[in-house]
Amino acid sequence: MIVSCSSIKKVKYFQDIPDSGQLKTIAKAEYVAPTIKVDDILTVIVETIDPNNTAVINLGNVPISSTGTSLNQSSLASAAQQVSSGYLVDKDGNIEVPILGKIKVIGYTTSEAADVIKKVALTYYHDPTVIVRYANFKVSITGEVLKPGVYVMPNEKVSVLDAIALAGDLTIFGRRENVLLIRENPDGTKTPYRINLKKSDIISAPYYYLRQNDFIYVEPSSGKAAATDASQARNYAIIGSVLSVLIVLFTRL
Repeated sequence: MIVSCSSIKKVKYFQDIPDSGQLKTIAKAEYVAPTIKVDDILTVIVETIDPNNTAVINLGNVPISSTGTSLNQSSLASAAQQVSSGYLVDKDGNIEVPILGKIKVIGYTTSEAADVIKKVALTYYHDPTVIVRYANFKVSITGEVLKPGVYVMPNEKVSVLDAIALAGDLTIFGRRENVLLIRENPDGTKTPYRINLKKSDIISAPYYYLRQNDFIYVEPSSGKAAATDASQARNYAIIGSVLSVLIVLFTRL
C-alpha cells in the first residue's frame, strides 16, 4: 500500500523544468578531455594507402563498438578478453608499438597522443593517419538500476545520463535525489559526489561528464524496505495460516 501510494514526484527527473511555457536554456558542463595514465590500454590505429604496411601495428587492436558493452556476469569472461586488447601504458608512461618502438604518451589526451605517434610514424610511413582511443574506458554502475554492471564505453565523452541509460535506467525504488558518484583522483584517492537527478543543474555540474573508472551507486529508497517487509509479512501470514489449518486438521483426526 505504501508503494502504490507513492507520488510521481519521487521518480520524476528534472522537476525544476516546467511542463509548459517558455523553457530556459541550461548551461552546458565544461568538458575536459581525460589524460592518459599508467595502466591505461589504448587502441592505436595507423592507416596508410597500403593497409598491409601497418597491419602488424593494428593487429593488437579490437574494433570499437558503437554502443557501450556491459560486463555483467554472463559476459564478463569474453568481454574482459576484448578489453585487454590494445597497448598497455607501462609504469614509465610508455606504450610499445611494433616497428615504432616505445613512445611516451602519459599525460597526453588521446588526440595529443595521436600527434606524438604520428611524428614517429612519419619516419617509417608516408603521410600516415593515426587514431588513438581508450580500449578500457569503463564505468561501474550498481545499486537500484535495471542492469547493473561494468560498462566499457565506445568513446571518452560520456555523461552521467548516458551511463544511467546504458544501465536501463533507475528502478522504481532508486533514490533519484541522492545518487553517489565516486571518482578516482590522479594520486589514488577517491572523491565522492552526490547527484540529484530531480534537478536540471546536474547538466552544468563539473562531474556531469564521467571519467575512466568512475563508480556510480544508486541507493534504494525506504519504499523498497517497506515493500520487502510487506512481502515478508505476507509470507509469514501464509505460513501461519497453513500451520493453523494443519493443526486444526490434526486435532480433529
